[in-house]
Amino acid sequence: MDIRVIDLIRRRRSIRRFRPDPISFQLLEQLVDAGRLAPTGGNIQPLEFVVVDDEDLKSLVFETLKWGMHVRPRRNPPEGKRPAAYIVVLVNKQRRPSGSERDAGAAVENMVLAALEQGVGSCWLRNIDIPKLAELLSIREPLEIDSVLALGCPDEEPVVEEMQGEGYRYWLDDDDRLHVPKRPLSAVLHYNKITR
Repeated sequence: MDIRVIDLIRRRRSIRRFRPDPISFQLLEQLVDAGRLAPTGGNIQPLEFVVVDDEDLKSLVFETLKWGMHVRPRRNPPEGKRPAAYIVVLVNKQRRPSGSERDAGAAVENMVLAALEQGVGSCWLRNIDIPKLAELLSIREPLEIDSVLALGCPDEEPVVEEMQGEGYRYWLDDDDRLHVPKRPLSAVLHYNKITR
């Protein structure tokens, strides 16, 4: 049975607990290729990517990241539940001095959906100790870190909830299951013009 993109989009959730299964370099390369092929303003293509799957380096990268603002520290991945790999998204500031956030967002979403199609979960992280991570990975100008995509086989199944009022914070229930509120379609969809 073919997987439809809309079904992947509906299933996609940020994962913060992973099984220890490795991810092949071939798959990681495919994910970077999916990011490379994302749309980019003016076709400038300012992004580059660092794949990190070395065990020692992964531990050091992990220490530069902050996880799950609303469920920290309870949802920080413990030993044995950490990502199998990372893709660090870089921006070449010579190619695009500003406005690269849209390029990065499109690339990351491509990689997230391509990973999910292969059974790999992800968490897109932007709360990073950038100077420390740049030093670890020998990243120098004109390259700058935009974000990190953590990857691994999911060891949790977050649940989507319809948002009640303006309560946007995700939460953990008594069974340690993550609940993620999303605004209902009726609250964000307008036909032809704004009527409310």
